[in-house]
Amino acid sequence: MTAAPPTAPARAEADATQAPPPPGTLVRIPGRGRRALGWILVIGLVVIAATAGLLLSAPSVAERDGLDPERPGPGGMQALAQILRQQGVTVDVVRSRADAEHRLDDSTTLVMSDPYPLTDTAARELIDEASDVVLVSPSARMLRMLDLGSYAFPSSPPTVRVGCSVAAFAHVGTIAPGQLFTPAPGVTACFGDDDGAAVLIADADGERRAIVDGAALFTNERLAERGNAALGLALLGHRPHVIWYVPSLDDSDRSDIDVPKSLADLTPGWVTPVVVLGMITALLAAVWRGRRFGPLVAETLPVTVRASETMLGRARLTAKAADAAHAAEALRAGTLARLAARLGLAARADPGAVADAAADRIRVDRAACRALLAGDLPRSDAELVPYARRLAELENAVENAVRIERSSP
Repeated sequence: MTAAPPTAPARAEADATQAPPPPGTLVRIPGRGRRALGWILVIGLVVIAATAGLLLSAPSVAERDGLDPERPGPGGMQALAQILRQQGVTVDVVRSRADAEHRLDDSTTLVMSDPYPLTDTAARELIDEASDVVLVSPSARMLRMLDLGSYAFPSSPPTVRVGCSVAAFAHVGTIAPGQLFTPAPGVTACFGDDDGAAVLIADADGERRAIVDGAALFTNERLAERGNAALGLALLGHRPHVIWYVPSLDDSDRSDIDVPKSLADLTPGWVTPVVVLGMITALLAAVWRGRRFGPLVAETLPVTVRASETMLGRARLTAKAADAAHAAEALRAGTLARLAARLGLAARADPGAVADAAADRIRVDRAACRALLAGDLPRSDAELVPYARRLAELENAVENAVRIERSSP
């Protein structure tokens, strides 16, 4: 027994159910799919909020101290570190004194700014582990500790040349010095005169100790000036490996320095879980209250306003404003729309075309109709009343002419 083939209406209904919806049709997601999509959205928002919080709490590179070899700002020394690497010198930036001591050997140069967070004992132990030491941020304590000399306080000359026999400085050229120093006995003074020098170097037993005002010569904004870059390469690139130690209060061994606490250190431990829980609750509440359960329902207004009341209300507003031109423009627009419909023209036909068609239909002068429908508007109430009367007369004449033409055989 064979089944009867489906009828044409049944086949059409089956095709309609299997065919894809036409473009622009809204496809409803089942209730379970909407709930899963909502949870995915909540989880995504929580992950984004947590990531943003971590990024905001982490210190950025631009917030690091000046003379930092990883700081790209004007006061950093990232450019000098990059130039050293391009010349084949390995530059390792460390922020721990223990890590720096562990990496120092005979083939390394220790570069650092003034290690003010360290005690004299810790600073001396670190320096004794290095063969070469270059201080790019001098202090009176380090000058005394390294036996290099003392500060000199004459006025700095605009530019200076090498003025010493150090072979590495032969091709440096001129520099604009910052702080000048008075050398101790046996210390070589370069780039200066009898009143002071910008660079002090002490060589003894294969070890070199040097000091320079790096803030005036080696920062990113000043490295390209004169021979500053060449001087930086000559001082820091003496050996194939540079350990650049960046002192910080977190690495301090001094008990007389109060390390400023961050906001995270000052807040209790329960604050972070409460904040995260509040964010999750707010997101869940937003998803719950923001869900749409279906299309909007169109409801009729409880009060029906008749067109005559709307017309009277607008008329009173126009009369109160004493704007005759605006009222005349509204009257003309209505007359043009009705004339265009009666004359078989487009709804947005040009006023001149409507005026010409009306003049031809009632057999009057075109210029008079154009002046009425496309000319200047009245500016006072005294001009508005006769203008409205002429519009009504023109509209009645066209209506009568059209009615006569329709009724005539």
